[in-house]
Amino acid sequence: MSLDDSPYQGYLYAYPHKSAYRRLQPRLRLEEVWAAERQDALFGYVHIPFCEMRCGFCNLFTRANPHADQVTAYLAQLRSQAAAVRDSLSPGAAFSRVAVGGGTPTYLDAAELESLFDIMAATFGEAPGPMSVETSPATATPDRLAVLADRGTTRVSIGVQSFLDAEARAAGRPQRLGEVLAALEAIRAARVPVLNIDLIYGIAGQTARTWQHSLDQALRWRPEELYLYPLYVRPLTGLAGREHGRADWDRQRQALYRQAVDVLTGAGYDQHSMRQFRRRDAPAVDGPDYCCQDDGMVGLGCGSRSYATTLHYSFDYAVSVTEVRAVITDYLARLPDDFRYAEIGFHLDGLEQRRRWLLKSLLRADGVDAGAYQHRFGTTHDADFPQLGELVARGWLDPGRRVLTADGLARSDSIGSWLVSGRVREAMEGYIPR
Repeated sequence: MSLDDSPYQGYLYAYPHKSAYRRLQPRLRLEEVWAAERQDALFGYVHIPFCEMRCGFCNLFTRANPHADQVTAYLAQLRSQAAAVRDSLSPGAAFSRVAVGGGTPTYLDAAELESLFDIMAATFGEAPGPMSVETSPATATPDRLAVLADRGTTRVSIGVQSFLDAEARAAGRPQRLGEVLAALEAIRAARVPVLNIDLIYGIAGQTARTWQHSLDQALRWRPEELYLYPLYVRPLTGLAGREHGRADWDRQRQALYRQAVDVLTGAGYDQHSMRQFRRRDAPAVDGPDYCCQDDGMVGLGCGSRSYATTLHYSFDYAVSVTEVRAVITDYLARLPDDFRYAEIGFHLDGLEQRRRWLLKSLLRADGVDAGAYQHRFGTTHDADFPQLGELVARGWLDPGRRVLTADGLARSDSIGSWLVSGRVREAMEGYIPR
């Protein structure tokens, strides 16, 4: 596919995309999947698929306002799954870091969060290293945040999206500024070391002036990190069918992105990717080393994924309300032995492993560690991917083919989509959204 035709498909946070996964025949025992893997620096991920509302832009695996008994049943099943997964790993398996996402993990009340942390401690260890938890303005309450802080959370990420109520509503996220400010105040009072604020640009009606307002309001809190997401409208979401004209929208997003880069770098933030900005004087959160290109990830909860070297696997994937509920119901009906198997996934051959390593590196501001790539694969990344020369010719990649230029970093989503393999693209295009 031509780079000019490469679509903006959204944030390439994982490769291959989950829509490329298929049912495994036969299903595979986890102890066999992990037997040959290094297990001394794993990443633990827990998915809580519940929210107080479903935002218009959201295509994550989540259900809004479940019945209380379903939340109770989910935590009980999560405990059962965690025990089965831990038994499938080696006795010496260790975790370098943990993340809890969703959904909104703090949809759980304080007592439920205590239960969740008990499950994680039994699975990942009492002090696995840096631990990140996602929250929302409506659920970042002092009692919940006290649990997070007491149980070792080192990073809290809050999705604000916009500091203007009208823009938030335009993005399908009804919220009030007073609630946002109260949540930020509570997070700072809880003294969690790292606060991350998520903002969205490209919202209908957003201008350079209103975007500047949200950036200025976020900077008032001196967050250690900021993540900036361009608005993408995906199938089955609340905003589906409300797209602007593509060319106009892409130009608007590019202008707002460049505005934000200037503002944040001028305010003392270093850019780590198209989305991530970190305050230069922010304290480092120490923990064991973890490399997303080399080390594995173990996921718990429906909606989570797990990454071994040659297999990425998960539960079923859905976006629509009806299908999400069906997947949760299926998860709650599972017997303990079911959690000892991988059922849906994608096998990565040697070339796909190289491609994943390249993508996870190239789309970061520090680029590809050429020596590490050669040590891992015995080849060089520029020889394996000669098409990188086209990025050099466009001025989007430095001549050494290792680091994206500023213009290239701004086009990370398009470049990431362009580098997706034909095999993965065909699987993604064959997926029927549901």
